[in-house]
Amino acid sequence: MKRRATVYLHTGTNLGSRLQNLSQANHFIEEKIGPIIQESKIYLTEAWGVKDQPDFLNQALKVETALTPQEVLKAIAWIENELGRKRVKKWHSRIIDVDILFFENQIINEENLIIPHPHLHERKFVLKPLLDIASDYVHPVFEHTIIELYEKTLDPLNVKSWN
Repeated sequence: MKRRATVYLHTGTNLGSRLQNLSQANHFIEEKIGPIIQESKIYLTEAWGVKDQPDFLNQALKVETALTPQEVLKAIAWIENELGRKRVKKWHSRIIDVDILFFENQIINEENLIIPHPHLHERKFVLKPLLDIASDYVHPVFEHTIIELYEKTLDPLNVKSWN
């Protein structure tokens, strides 16, 4: 039997029926990647990077998987494509976005995959949902907990609980 790993994912959406988008993404994550062990509350967040767009709904997920990090990335690409994601410009509106935040304590720096996510420590909309499910998780590069990273972030964006 293949060993199962813990992967932390982040989902976001600011187009269409946002709650339905997150729900469908979670369904496909369980189908293609593995069972969701924990999920954060859903948060409403101003757009990061490009301001002139609708607010996002974001959620963090703790998932158990038998896949490798590259296989998870491939499954995410399938999920985003299945839900209608069109990659037009960086940080623009999207029907769904799924990012790998952490994969166990691995540090991966490949052309198409960087784990831990290289910007998670700069973004309240990622850190706030992570607080719900992994506040004591230690970032393998910075060696600080999620709560410590959240307290140190300079991100001024407002992140409000949706549910």
